[in-house]
Amino acid sequence: MKNKPTPGCDQLINVMPDPFVVIDRNYNIVAANSAYCERFGYDSTEVVGKKCHAVSHHSDRPCSEHGEHCPLIEVLETHQPTQVMHVHYDHDDGQEHVQLHAHPLLGEDGEVDFIGETMYQVAAPQGEQQVSLIGQSQPLLRMASLLQRVSPTNTAVLLQGEEGSGRALAARYIHHYFKRVHLPFVVLDCLSMSENLIESELFGYEKGAFTGAAQLKKGLFETANQGTLFINEISAFSMALQTKLLRALETRQIRRIGGTEPIAIDVRIITATSKDLAALVAAGKFRQDLFYRLSAFPVQVPSLSQRKDDIPRLAEHFMSEMQQGDQQLPLAVEVIEKLMGHEYPGNIRELRQVIERAAILAVDESLRPEHIVFDDNPEPALSGGQISGAVSPVRILSRRHGRLNEEAVIRALELARGHRARAAEILGVSERTLYRYINRLKKEDDAQTAT
Repeated sequence: MKNKPTPGCDQLINVMPDPFVVIDRNYNIVAANSAYCERFGYDSTEVVGKKCHAVSHHSDRPCSEHGEHCPLIEVLETHQPTQVMHVHYDHDDGQEHVQLHAHPLLGEDGEVDFIGETMYQVAAPQGEQQVSLIGQSQPLLRMASLLQRVSPTNTAVLLQGEEGSGRALAARYIHHYFKRVHLPFVVLDCLSMSENLIESELFGYEKGAFTGAAQLKKGLFETANQGTLFINEISAFSMALQTKLLRALETRQIRRIGGTEPIAIDVRIITATSKDLAALVAAGKFRQDLFYRLSAFPVQVPSLSQRKDDIPRLAEHFMSEMQQGDQQLPLAVEVIEKLMGHEYPGNIRELRQVIERAAILAVDESLRPEHIVFDDNPEPALSGGQISGAVSPVRILSRRHGRLNEEAVIRALELARGHRARAAEILGVSERTLYRYINRLKKEDDAQTAT
């Protein structure tokens, strides 16, 4: 076994613009380029001899002992290169997602003497707003690694996962790192849409094509041309629509409803489903040829119950997005414990709703566990318009102004999930008073729209 890499290695690796490090079988750094040293705040003499996980992970244990995918172990076992997504910490202790490419460096006997690792920071394309995947759990990082690999290509991607798990965000993430990111990203959400509506939205129609078609309408295929079309819940397509979609993908042409002229399209397709498409194919409910066309690169989007370690980060992220939410951060340990104890059948969408509700219940107080209310147990924090013995926050809001105000009404309706009688009870007014106030708001809004 060699004690150090080939002479002249330092000069060679310093030409590389991205952080690069050479490590031995025991995680010891034997060489690092200037970009690596600068990223982690060391000079070239200090970093050699240190453990790679101590430098990049700020940990005294290898990543494999934290349950992470360890590239060193894989390369030693397979003698093949590998790619993984890791969370690293720079010299300012800032967290960053990196795509790590690990390569075996073989000795004269053909065995792996060292591992070379190049680190590519996952950052937004220049001039674009970052599309972030919040968290650092292994299921999330595995998914992010797959998305990073497929994003630059034109390959069709099938996102499989439960509703509310973040499939739409994953689709945006793919487009964000697509070579045509500056071109349209268009969404067709098929949930609760009829077959006719899906078809007209997707393909468009000519004027007079059917009753009510008063003018020409371009479909989403045309709108998304040169960019990305994301179809959510592709399982909702009828067999007839599946045939029409397959023809469009194979010929790269569409016809509007009622039209005769073919229209050329060049669109990257991303689809998502909460159903088992392979089972639907076996049952004769989904075309096998379309399934193969759409699932060229399948990606499993993990449920929130599979990535519970991300709940604290997600919760604080949602809180930070709310008005004056920063005042509640960081969340108390007791609040985090209660959030972590729930299973979240509604996934990330449910967690966001729980945080929004908690912020409303807390008002100007510190967020406490009793403000965390789940749909399967909605009463403990709110009973008879009171919260843990305190006056309802929306009632406080209305009293501050001496009468009903729009903010208080909206919050009460959110708490009551649209139930006006319950909202009136929370506000401390009669249902008739609330009804009149809502009607007045509608009239004022209509008047403003008319002008």
